[in-house]
Amino acid sequence: RVRQDFSEWLKNFFAIDEVRSSDVVLAINEALANSAEFAYLLAERPGTIDIQAVYHANTQTLTACISDRGQWRKRQTEPAPRTRGRGIPLMETLSDDAKIEPSSSGTTVRLEWRGITRR
Repeated sequence: RVRQDFSEWLKNFFAIDEVRSSDVVLAINEALANSAEFAYLLAERPGTIDIQAVYHANTQTLTACISDRGQWRKRQTEPAPRTRGRGIPLMETLSDDAKIEPSSSGTTVRLEWRGITRR
């Protein structure tokens, strides 16, 4: 549902082609999927994930922040199977800037796209 709603929001408010729109939606979906899968893995109860998108007209930049209050997963000692581990590189490739900010109170993924114009 988030993918569809975000796609509609992009289409309604921004002059963005379908390929770039798909890139934005896929990158955000990857951040949400990582958070859903890993943030609360060892938690006693389910947690929440927040998404916020902000458009900065003066710089024509769209910033999306996906935040949770879970634990950042520890680095694996064994290599991940070849079918896993593509989410972060995908977010980095699909956005103009991608930052992951883990802290003791949760993790925020900040994705940014430049050159986005309003309708």
